[in-house]
Amino acid sequence: MIQILPHVLASLNITAICLITISFYQIKQQNRIAHRNLMLAALLISIIFMAIYLFYHSLVGNVKFAGQGIIRPIYFSILISHVLLATFIIPLILTTISFSLRKKFDTHKRIARWALPIWIYVSITGIIIYVLAFHVYLPQN
Repeated sequence: MIQILPHVLASLNITAICLITISFYQIKQQNRIAHRNLMLAALLISIIFMAIYLFYHSLVGNVKFAGQGIIRPIYFSILISHVLLATFIIPLILTTISFSLRKKFDTHKRIARWALPIWIYVSITGIIIYVLAFHVYLPQN
């Protein structure tokens, strides 16, 4: 079962990207209810992702990247930006949601302008890392 978890995590990332993107479209259409519901769904998917991610890495530790040559600095540059922004996005998302729940929509919107692209970046780079580490450069046992 542990071998399928990276694929599950990638699927959750893709789902989050879709939900966030559709939610952004909905708010541009002034559909606040759909926007709220989609963002809460994206948050739930991200919470599930984090729980599985922590569980997976508690069992397997770090997965050694098997790529060699020029791809290594490219991969690690993506990984470093991904990890740094992933730690930054968690409080940013929670703050954004907090302002929304308190109906402080001007502040919510101001923070969301930063949170949304960072959240999407973190999700997309997560998928890139997954593809590179589990499909292009297969992990060595």
